[in-house]
Amino acid sequence: MSHQHFEGKFEVELKYRIPSKTQFLDTLQRMHHEVMLQDNLEFDSYFDTPEQQLLAQNKSLCIREMQPSGIKLWIVKGPEADRCEATNISDAYKAMSMLETLGYVSVHKMSKVRSIYFVGDFHITVDHLEGLGDFAEFAIMTNEESLLEDYRQRLLNLAAQFGLTEQDREHRSYRALQSDKLPV
Repeated sequence: MSHQHFEGKFEVELKYRIPSKTQFLDTLQRMHHEVMLQDNLEFDSYFDTPEQQLLAQNKSLCIREMQPSGIKLWIVKGPEADRCEATNISDAYKAMSMLETLGYVSVHKMSKVRSIYFVGDFHITVDHLEGLGDFAEFAIMTNEESLLEDYRQRLLNLAAQFGLTEQDREHRSYRALQSDKLPV
């Protein structure tokens, strides 16, 4: 599998709640696609300053560990909605320790079961989060900011092939969805 799908500093991503994971995957099976990984368990650790300055600036900093694939990533998103950069790291524990040395604190942890598929230029992730349900993210990364709107339209068209509409869209991040479910 080419990691070219994950290169760039911009990401167009459309997230949808999927009412039937089985039906979604049946539709995918009828398309030409490649499998990057299936049913990986991902552990995300989000970091911020004690005052949550990154959150206030619409930025996020995450260290991700994926099993059984063994992939480890450092991910930064924001402040613009389409801004996202990720890089492979070899030691997630050391990266988290370094962030803590710099004064960052762990502010949120989450896990999800994720499968990643390639359909043409795009990647589709199918996620299950306990207590939240099943989701599909249609995405592409690029260094070309001028292509963002064209990609957004192409992703909307791809999602429509799965029967997904604007009513199925989820605009909140998984972190925000989980925070909304926490007791006050």
